[in-house]
Amino acid sequence: MSHMSPLSADSHPELAEDFAIFERILGFVPNSLLTMQRKPQIVKAFGALTKAVMAEDGEVDAGFKRLLAHFASRAAGCRYCEAHSLVAAGLHDVNEEKIEALWKYQSSPLYSDAERVALDFALAAGTVPNAVDDQLMARLREHWSDDQIVEILAAVSLYGFLNRWNDSMATELESVPRALAEKVLAKGGWQQGKHQPSD
Repeated sequence: MSHMSPLSADSHPELAEDFAIFERILGFVPNSLLTMQRKPQIVKAFGALTKAVMAEDGEVDAGFKRLLAHFASRAAGCRYCEAHSLVAAGLHDVNEEKIEALWKYQSSPLYSDAERVALDFALAAGTVPNAVDDQLMARLREHWSDDQIVEILAAVSLYGFLNRWNDSMATELESVPRALAEKVLAKGGWQQGKHQPSD
């Protein structure tokens, strides 16, 4: 059960444009932001950071950045963000077959060597204590430029904030990401846990 109820999306009309960013990313305004809006400036700042990190014109594919966020969230154990990041990946042109192959990314032909090492990096960077070492960075640099690595780590770090927020608030998982997670992630042991509806 959520530790704090979300406010309605029209509670702060000045946040309409900020909420629109997340409607484009996810197809809906997430409960995390509806709770966070008690401090509107935090929503505005988070929206600006999200636009910068997840920019469509970056060197790293926008859909792949959502998969990086998923792996970082998996490492952190945030089931809410694991589900959300997959919805966002699908809306940013990562095909269903690739999403369903997540548990086999190391061997699936749907993932390139460059993607595999970046996902390994996201898992290591999302782990506490941090598990990124010199060897992993060397492997990452075989496939990605420094500018691309900054984008990759920014996606991981953006979701680090969300992982802490949603696990601490036990944010209730909305129906769309819950359905996708039950279809794709449950095969690997995912459960919604504390993020289940309070009804």
